[in-house]
Amino acid sequence: MPEEKLSVEELKKKAEKPGKDAMILHPFYKGKIQSIGKAPVRSFDDFAIWYTPGVAKACTAIKEDPAKVYEMTNKGNMVAVVSDGTRVLGLGDIGPEAAGPVMEGKAILFKYLGGVDAWPVCLDTKDADEIIKTVKLLQPSFGGVNLEDISKPKCYKVLEELRNDPEVTIPVWHDDAQGTATVVLAGVMGGLNVVKKDMENIRVAMLGVGAANTRTAYLLFAAGVDPKNVVMVDSKGAIYSDREDIVEEKDYDTFKYDLAQKTNPDRMTGDLGEVIEGVDVLITASRPKPGTVKKEWVSKMANDAIVYACANPLPEIWPWDAKEAGARIVGTGRSDFDNQINNSLGFPGIFRGTLDVRATTITDEMCVAAAKALADLGAKEATEKKVIPTMDQWELYPAEATAVGMKAIEQGIARKEWDEKDLYKHAEEIIRAARASSEILYEKGHIPKAPKT
Repeated sequence: MPEEKLSVEELKKKAEKPGKDAMILHPFYKGKIQSIGKAPVRSFDDFAIWYTPGVAKACTAIKEDPAKVYEMTNKGNMVAVVSDGTRVLGLGDIGPEAAGPVMEGKAILFKYLGGVDAWPVCLDTKDADEIIKTVKLLQPSFGGVNLEDISKPKCYKVLEELRNDPEVTIPVWHDDAQGTATVVLAGVMGGLNVVKKDMENIRVAMLGVGAANTRTAYLLFAAGVDPKNVVMVDSKGAIYSDREDIVEEKDYDTFKYDLAQKTNPDRMTGDLGEVIEGVDVLITASRPKPGTVKKEWVSKMANDAIVYACANPLPEIWPWDAKEAGARIVGTGRSDFDNQINNSLGFPGIFRGTLDVRATTITDEMCVAAAKALADLGAKEATEKKVIPTMDQWELYPAEATAVGMKAIEQGIARKEWDEKDLYKHAEEIIRAARASSEILYEKGHIPKAPKT
């Protein structure tokens, strides 16, 4: 979309409309997902096949060979969206019930964009060990787990312990961190394609050291960015190896401590404005308030600078202000500006590919492969205003799924081998069918027509 310079009042009004519509449509539909059969009921005799007595044969087959659960049930296409409701959007700790609408929304995106059957699992606990135990207990029913809206640093503990536990044989993913990081990396790759700079030589500044930017930093390193060319800034200023508070809290926030050791070798201090000079790429995931990043700071950046202001619902700097200050490419988390950086470009395709090859985990290399697939697909028509594809270019999802699945096979963590062309065709068919099913149900009136908003 072309950028339109609106007043703050107009932007706020536009930003408030989805919320107003949500308060009409959520109670109208009483939620966003439902359970619907994938096997036909040709006659009532079929119930003797799908349920007792015929189902006993399927149960026995799985008992004799547990891997057959992927052939006899929908486990291989089922994902649990697990949350404790402690860090929901910009709302904070609102509890598991209030987190439900977000998890249902995630589930509908999983299905429509990736053909993945996802189900909300909102937990009435804030204890990391209980969340870990619950996820492990859910393994028989789900082919994967998407962790969502869990507060920091607890989210790190939950993800890392589950990823590294030999008893966990299904992939576990934290979308707030890994999903955001994957799409930001795709945006960086796409932007560098346009401005003709190399990943290995760029300098990067990052504002915010929360879950999203923490994982983004590690993915940037995996993609070729030199950690010594990165400086990260939190609410107290630039982080560096021996900053007193970081050292004192290293057992509480081990990832911030690790990043402080790897980045900013010159031990620069101060706020973003004091460390941004000559930087090629700025990535912000901090306060959702324009003016958090000042125009005069952006003006200090290198030529052909890239700025991704990812806070929602309002970016840390308005796109036009960043452009006027000299940035060549600007992206935000909003759909009404150019270059939207949105998780929904990532997780549906990533899980599609992961599930199709039955990968045991989702590695950083798989995330990099997904980002590269996004950037490569967008490169065909890349401009300063569109460095990566948009959500309506649905072919991005099977392309992403194929890249992720083939990387898992290459890494030896896939339990099902595929030819690349066959994997793409399989993903495309599943996603196409999911979209068609939703559209047909709506067109036929089985999903009621939405009231006017």
